[in-house]
Amino acid sequence: MKNRSTSPQPVPTRLSSYDSAPHVLQAMLALQGVVNASKLEHSLLELVKMRASQINHCAFCLNMHAQDALKQGEKFHRLYLLDAWEEAPIYTARERAAIRWTEALTRLPSDHVGDETFAEVRREFTEVELLELTLAIITINGWNRLNVGFRVPPQLAVTTEARP
Repeated sequence: MKNRSTSPQPVPTRLSSYDSAPHVLQAMLALQGVVNASKLEHSLLELVKMRASQINHCAFCLNMHAQDALKQGEKFHRLYLLDAWEEAPIYTARERAAIRWTEALTRLPSDHVGDETFAEVRREFTEVELLELTLAIITINGWNRLNVGFRVPPQLAVTTEARP
């Protein structure tokens, strides 16, 4: 009997570059530039990017942001447990509020974002921080949708300073 490979076949990329519409990439990079210039903690932003990317199943962003977070000193177990953050007492109240806000805005429930979720995030963030956090969530969701929609595999990386 022949030994058959059980590894999944690579899914072909649907779009190879932004060459046909560079203004689309520039728009996303402009949003990312505002997020990068925010005063929010880089570690918190990486958790937000990772959580949104988990929800959206974006392999490209999960790969990139896990590497970025680890390079910045994040602990592996905090990334590993992020999918079960409510059960893991290793995240601060501020991080938990940001993660819950990320989930609410990424999933946008049919009954809208609840007052309890907003009250939690509002306790932890100033108005400016909350707007910056919300823009960060909007931006990572945009990157996720581009990468998932066009099947960008995780080994490809955009070479710019304004990384998603």
